[in-house]
Amino acid sequence: MITEQTTTRIKLLAVLLLGLLAACTSTTVDEFRQGETGIESDESVVILGRRQASDYETRADFVECVGDRMGRGENAINVVPEQEFIDAMFPWFEPRTAPLRTRDLEQLMAEDVVARKMGEFGIRYIVWLDGFTETTDRQGSISCTIGPGGGGCFGFGTWEDDANFDARVWDVGSLTNVGTINTDASGQSYLPALVVPIPLIARVEANACSRLAAQLKQFVIGS
Repeated sequence: MITEQTTTRIKLLAVLLLGLLAACTSTTVDEFRQGETGIESDESVVILGRRQASDYETRADFVECVGDRMGRGENAINVVPEQEFIDAMFPWFEPRTAPLRTRDLEQLMAEDVVARKMGEFGIRYIVWLDGFTETTDRQGSISCTIGPGGGGCFGFGTWEDDANFDARVWDVGSLTNVGTINTDASGQSYLPALVVPIPLIARVEANACSRLAAQLKQFVIGS
């Protein structure tokens, strides 16, 4: 029979193991610049998620995360909330009607009401986020039992998480695509079970958000 003291020791051992495994996360950022950038204090950025694909859509939570991080800290940038912008610009930025290319944006800006609302928001850059997080390579198994002497779960599971996001930056002033930033974060998640399952989830999406927001801020500010 497993005593309470033994269970506590097992839990502590599992926590130490998880601390060692937590380092297995990596993030890479690639930037491709096509034009000069810069932003004034009275200008803003809006970050929008691409949702035209049939098999996935860029999650609103990730878009919000990137916008929130760009809007705080050193050299904070004015970021217009996605839903507020979409509601105000209805129906031009709904998933089925949103511009896919800068020449589509040029046609939209020819509409007086669109140009006026853009000016009211002070939009200098539109950032299109496109991507998703995928879970692959699941391995291991965990079994749980209950008996007269108590119960518990035993086993070990693991899987890989990969978050890949592209950010395309459109300059509303010049109506051009001024650059693309790609962020890829991958990590191994673990679920060891020694009486009690203790999950260690790789924070790949949080890491992708943080790195992408920092790179976007630097990119928009320019030289």
